[in-house]
Amino acid sequence: MKLSKKLLEFYVNSSIHVALAVCALVGVTMVELGLETDNVILCYVFFATISGYNFVKFFGVAKFHYQRLTKWLKMIYIFSFFSFLLMCFYGVQLQVKTLVVLGGFAVLTFLYAIPFLKDGSKSLRHVEGLKVYIIALVWMGVTVFLPVIEAGMEMTTNVILMGIQRFAYVLVLMLPFEIRDLRYDPKELKTIPQKIGVKKTKQLGLFLLVFILLLECLKVDLDCSKLLVLIIISVVTAGFVWKAELNQGRYYSAFWVEALPILWLLMLLLF
Repeated sequence: MKLSKKLLEFYVNSSIHVALAVCALVGVTMVELGLETDNVILCYVFFATISGYNFVKFFGVAKFHYQRLTKWLKMIYIFSFFSFLLMCFYGVQLQVKTLVVLGGFAVLTFLYAIPFLKDGSKSLRHVEGLKVYIIALVWMGVTVFLPVIEAGMEMTTNVILMGIQRFAYVLVLMLPFEIRDLRYDPKELKTIPQKIGVKKTKQLGLFLLVFILLLECLKVDLDCSKLLVLIIISVVTAGFVWKAELNQGRYYSAFWVEALPILWLLMLLLF
């Protein structure tokens, strides 16, 4: 029992779970746009997500408390290092135009973690009201436009609509995290729940999900089976957002909410 619990903690804390979620959204894009499965893109995104998320989460810990790092945290650093090497391995196999776009998102991620504002004391994540929008922007770019650019596909109306949908959906996925962290986030961050309260935050999530469904209806050659899957995943996501509370279970957001993109891809493949 203890071993399975430790494995679960490592799986979540090392960002493997969130990396699978991001890869799942890349898979959703490939399926919905009829792109061939690109294993290089999927592997790159997987290892880049692990490297990026762990860099953002643990940069300060490594800088100031390296000598006191716990055993599991040291394992995560080693795991992240090899993930970075594998990210580079798959990265050099991508086209130059894809790498240029990735460079922009890499800089954004770097500035999100590294303090450079106000005499080097604040990073982008500490700018009031900005955190969730940066995350949504990076996820949108990586999960929608990255596979499209690598495949040489044109930026059609459907692609643009999908990009807007993905941005909105990631925002919705972030809301349970924002509610969970309400007790710990400094007031100057001006997070969504801090500005409008928990109830209105949940209402915002439901509004965004309806907005996503409406955008789906604007797509050229609307596929009814894909629309049905989107409706189901939107209803399930709405349930998680509405049930989100300050006192959540440990893995409510970090595991179950982040598993929703994986469920989305599995449902698309089954249909």
